[in-house]
Amino acid sequence: MKTAFDLPAEPDPISRHPKAAAPGERINLHHGLCFACGKDSPQGLHLNVIAGEDFTASAELEVQAWMMGGPDMIHGGLLATAFDEVMGTLPLLIGSPVVTGNLEIDYLKPIMVGSTLKLRSEILAKERRKVFVRGIAYIDDPEQPVAMSEAIFIEIDVRKHYPAYRDRAAQSRL
Repeated sequence: MKTAFDLPAEPDPISRHPKAAAPGERINLHHGLCFACGKDSPQGLHLNVIAGEDFTASAELEVQAWMMGGPDMIHGGLLATAFDEVMGTLPLLIGSPVVTGNLEIDYLKPIMVGSTLKLRSEILAKERRKVFVRGIAYIDDPEQPVAMSEAIFIEIDVRKHYPAYRDRAAQSRL
């Protein structure tokens, strides 16, 4: 079943969470072994998602040979992972931990090994537990995107959603 990316007619008001990363600071969320952003992931993307002004975030990705799909080009799935990370981390600025409900990507131009891919994302709206986000990827000029993405993320209660958090909480009470 396809999920329509229709912005709500009457979105919920949003504001930056008082404990959110300030513009220019890294938005921290995942554990060290997260494939997309974990510093300890042996073969991960190691993305640093940086908070921007208002409801925006950005990251850069050095496209390396191990990331190849087609000859000398990034694998589309790795680009999807990068979009998912940059866009899915962004809702923390409004205090909403989320999981991906729907992620759509338009692959516009080849992204070559050796290039530095820049990703930018912005929150467009929030409706109840849904957060609507748009992202672009470009090499040199944001007016010349190589890919664009839209996603709907679903707000979660982290402690209920991830068993590891429940297990740690139970162990700390012992």
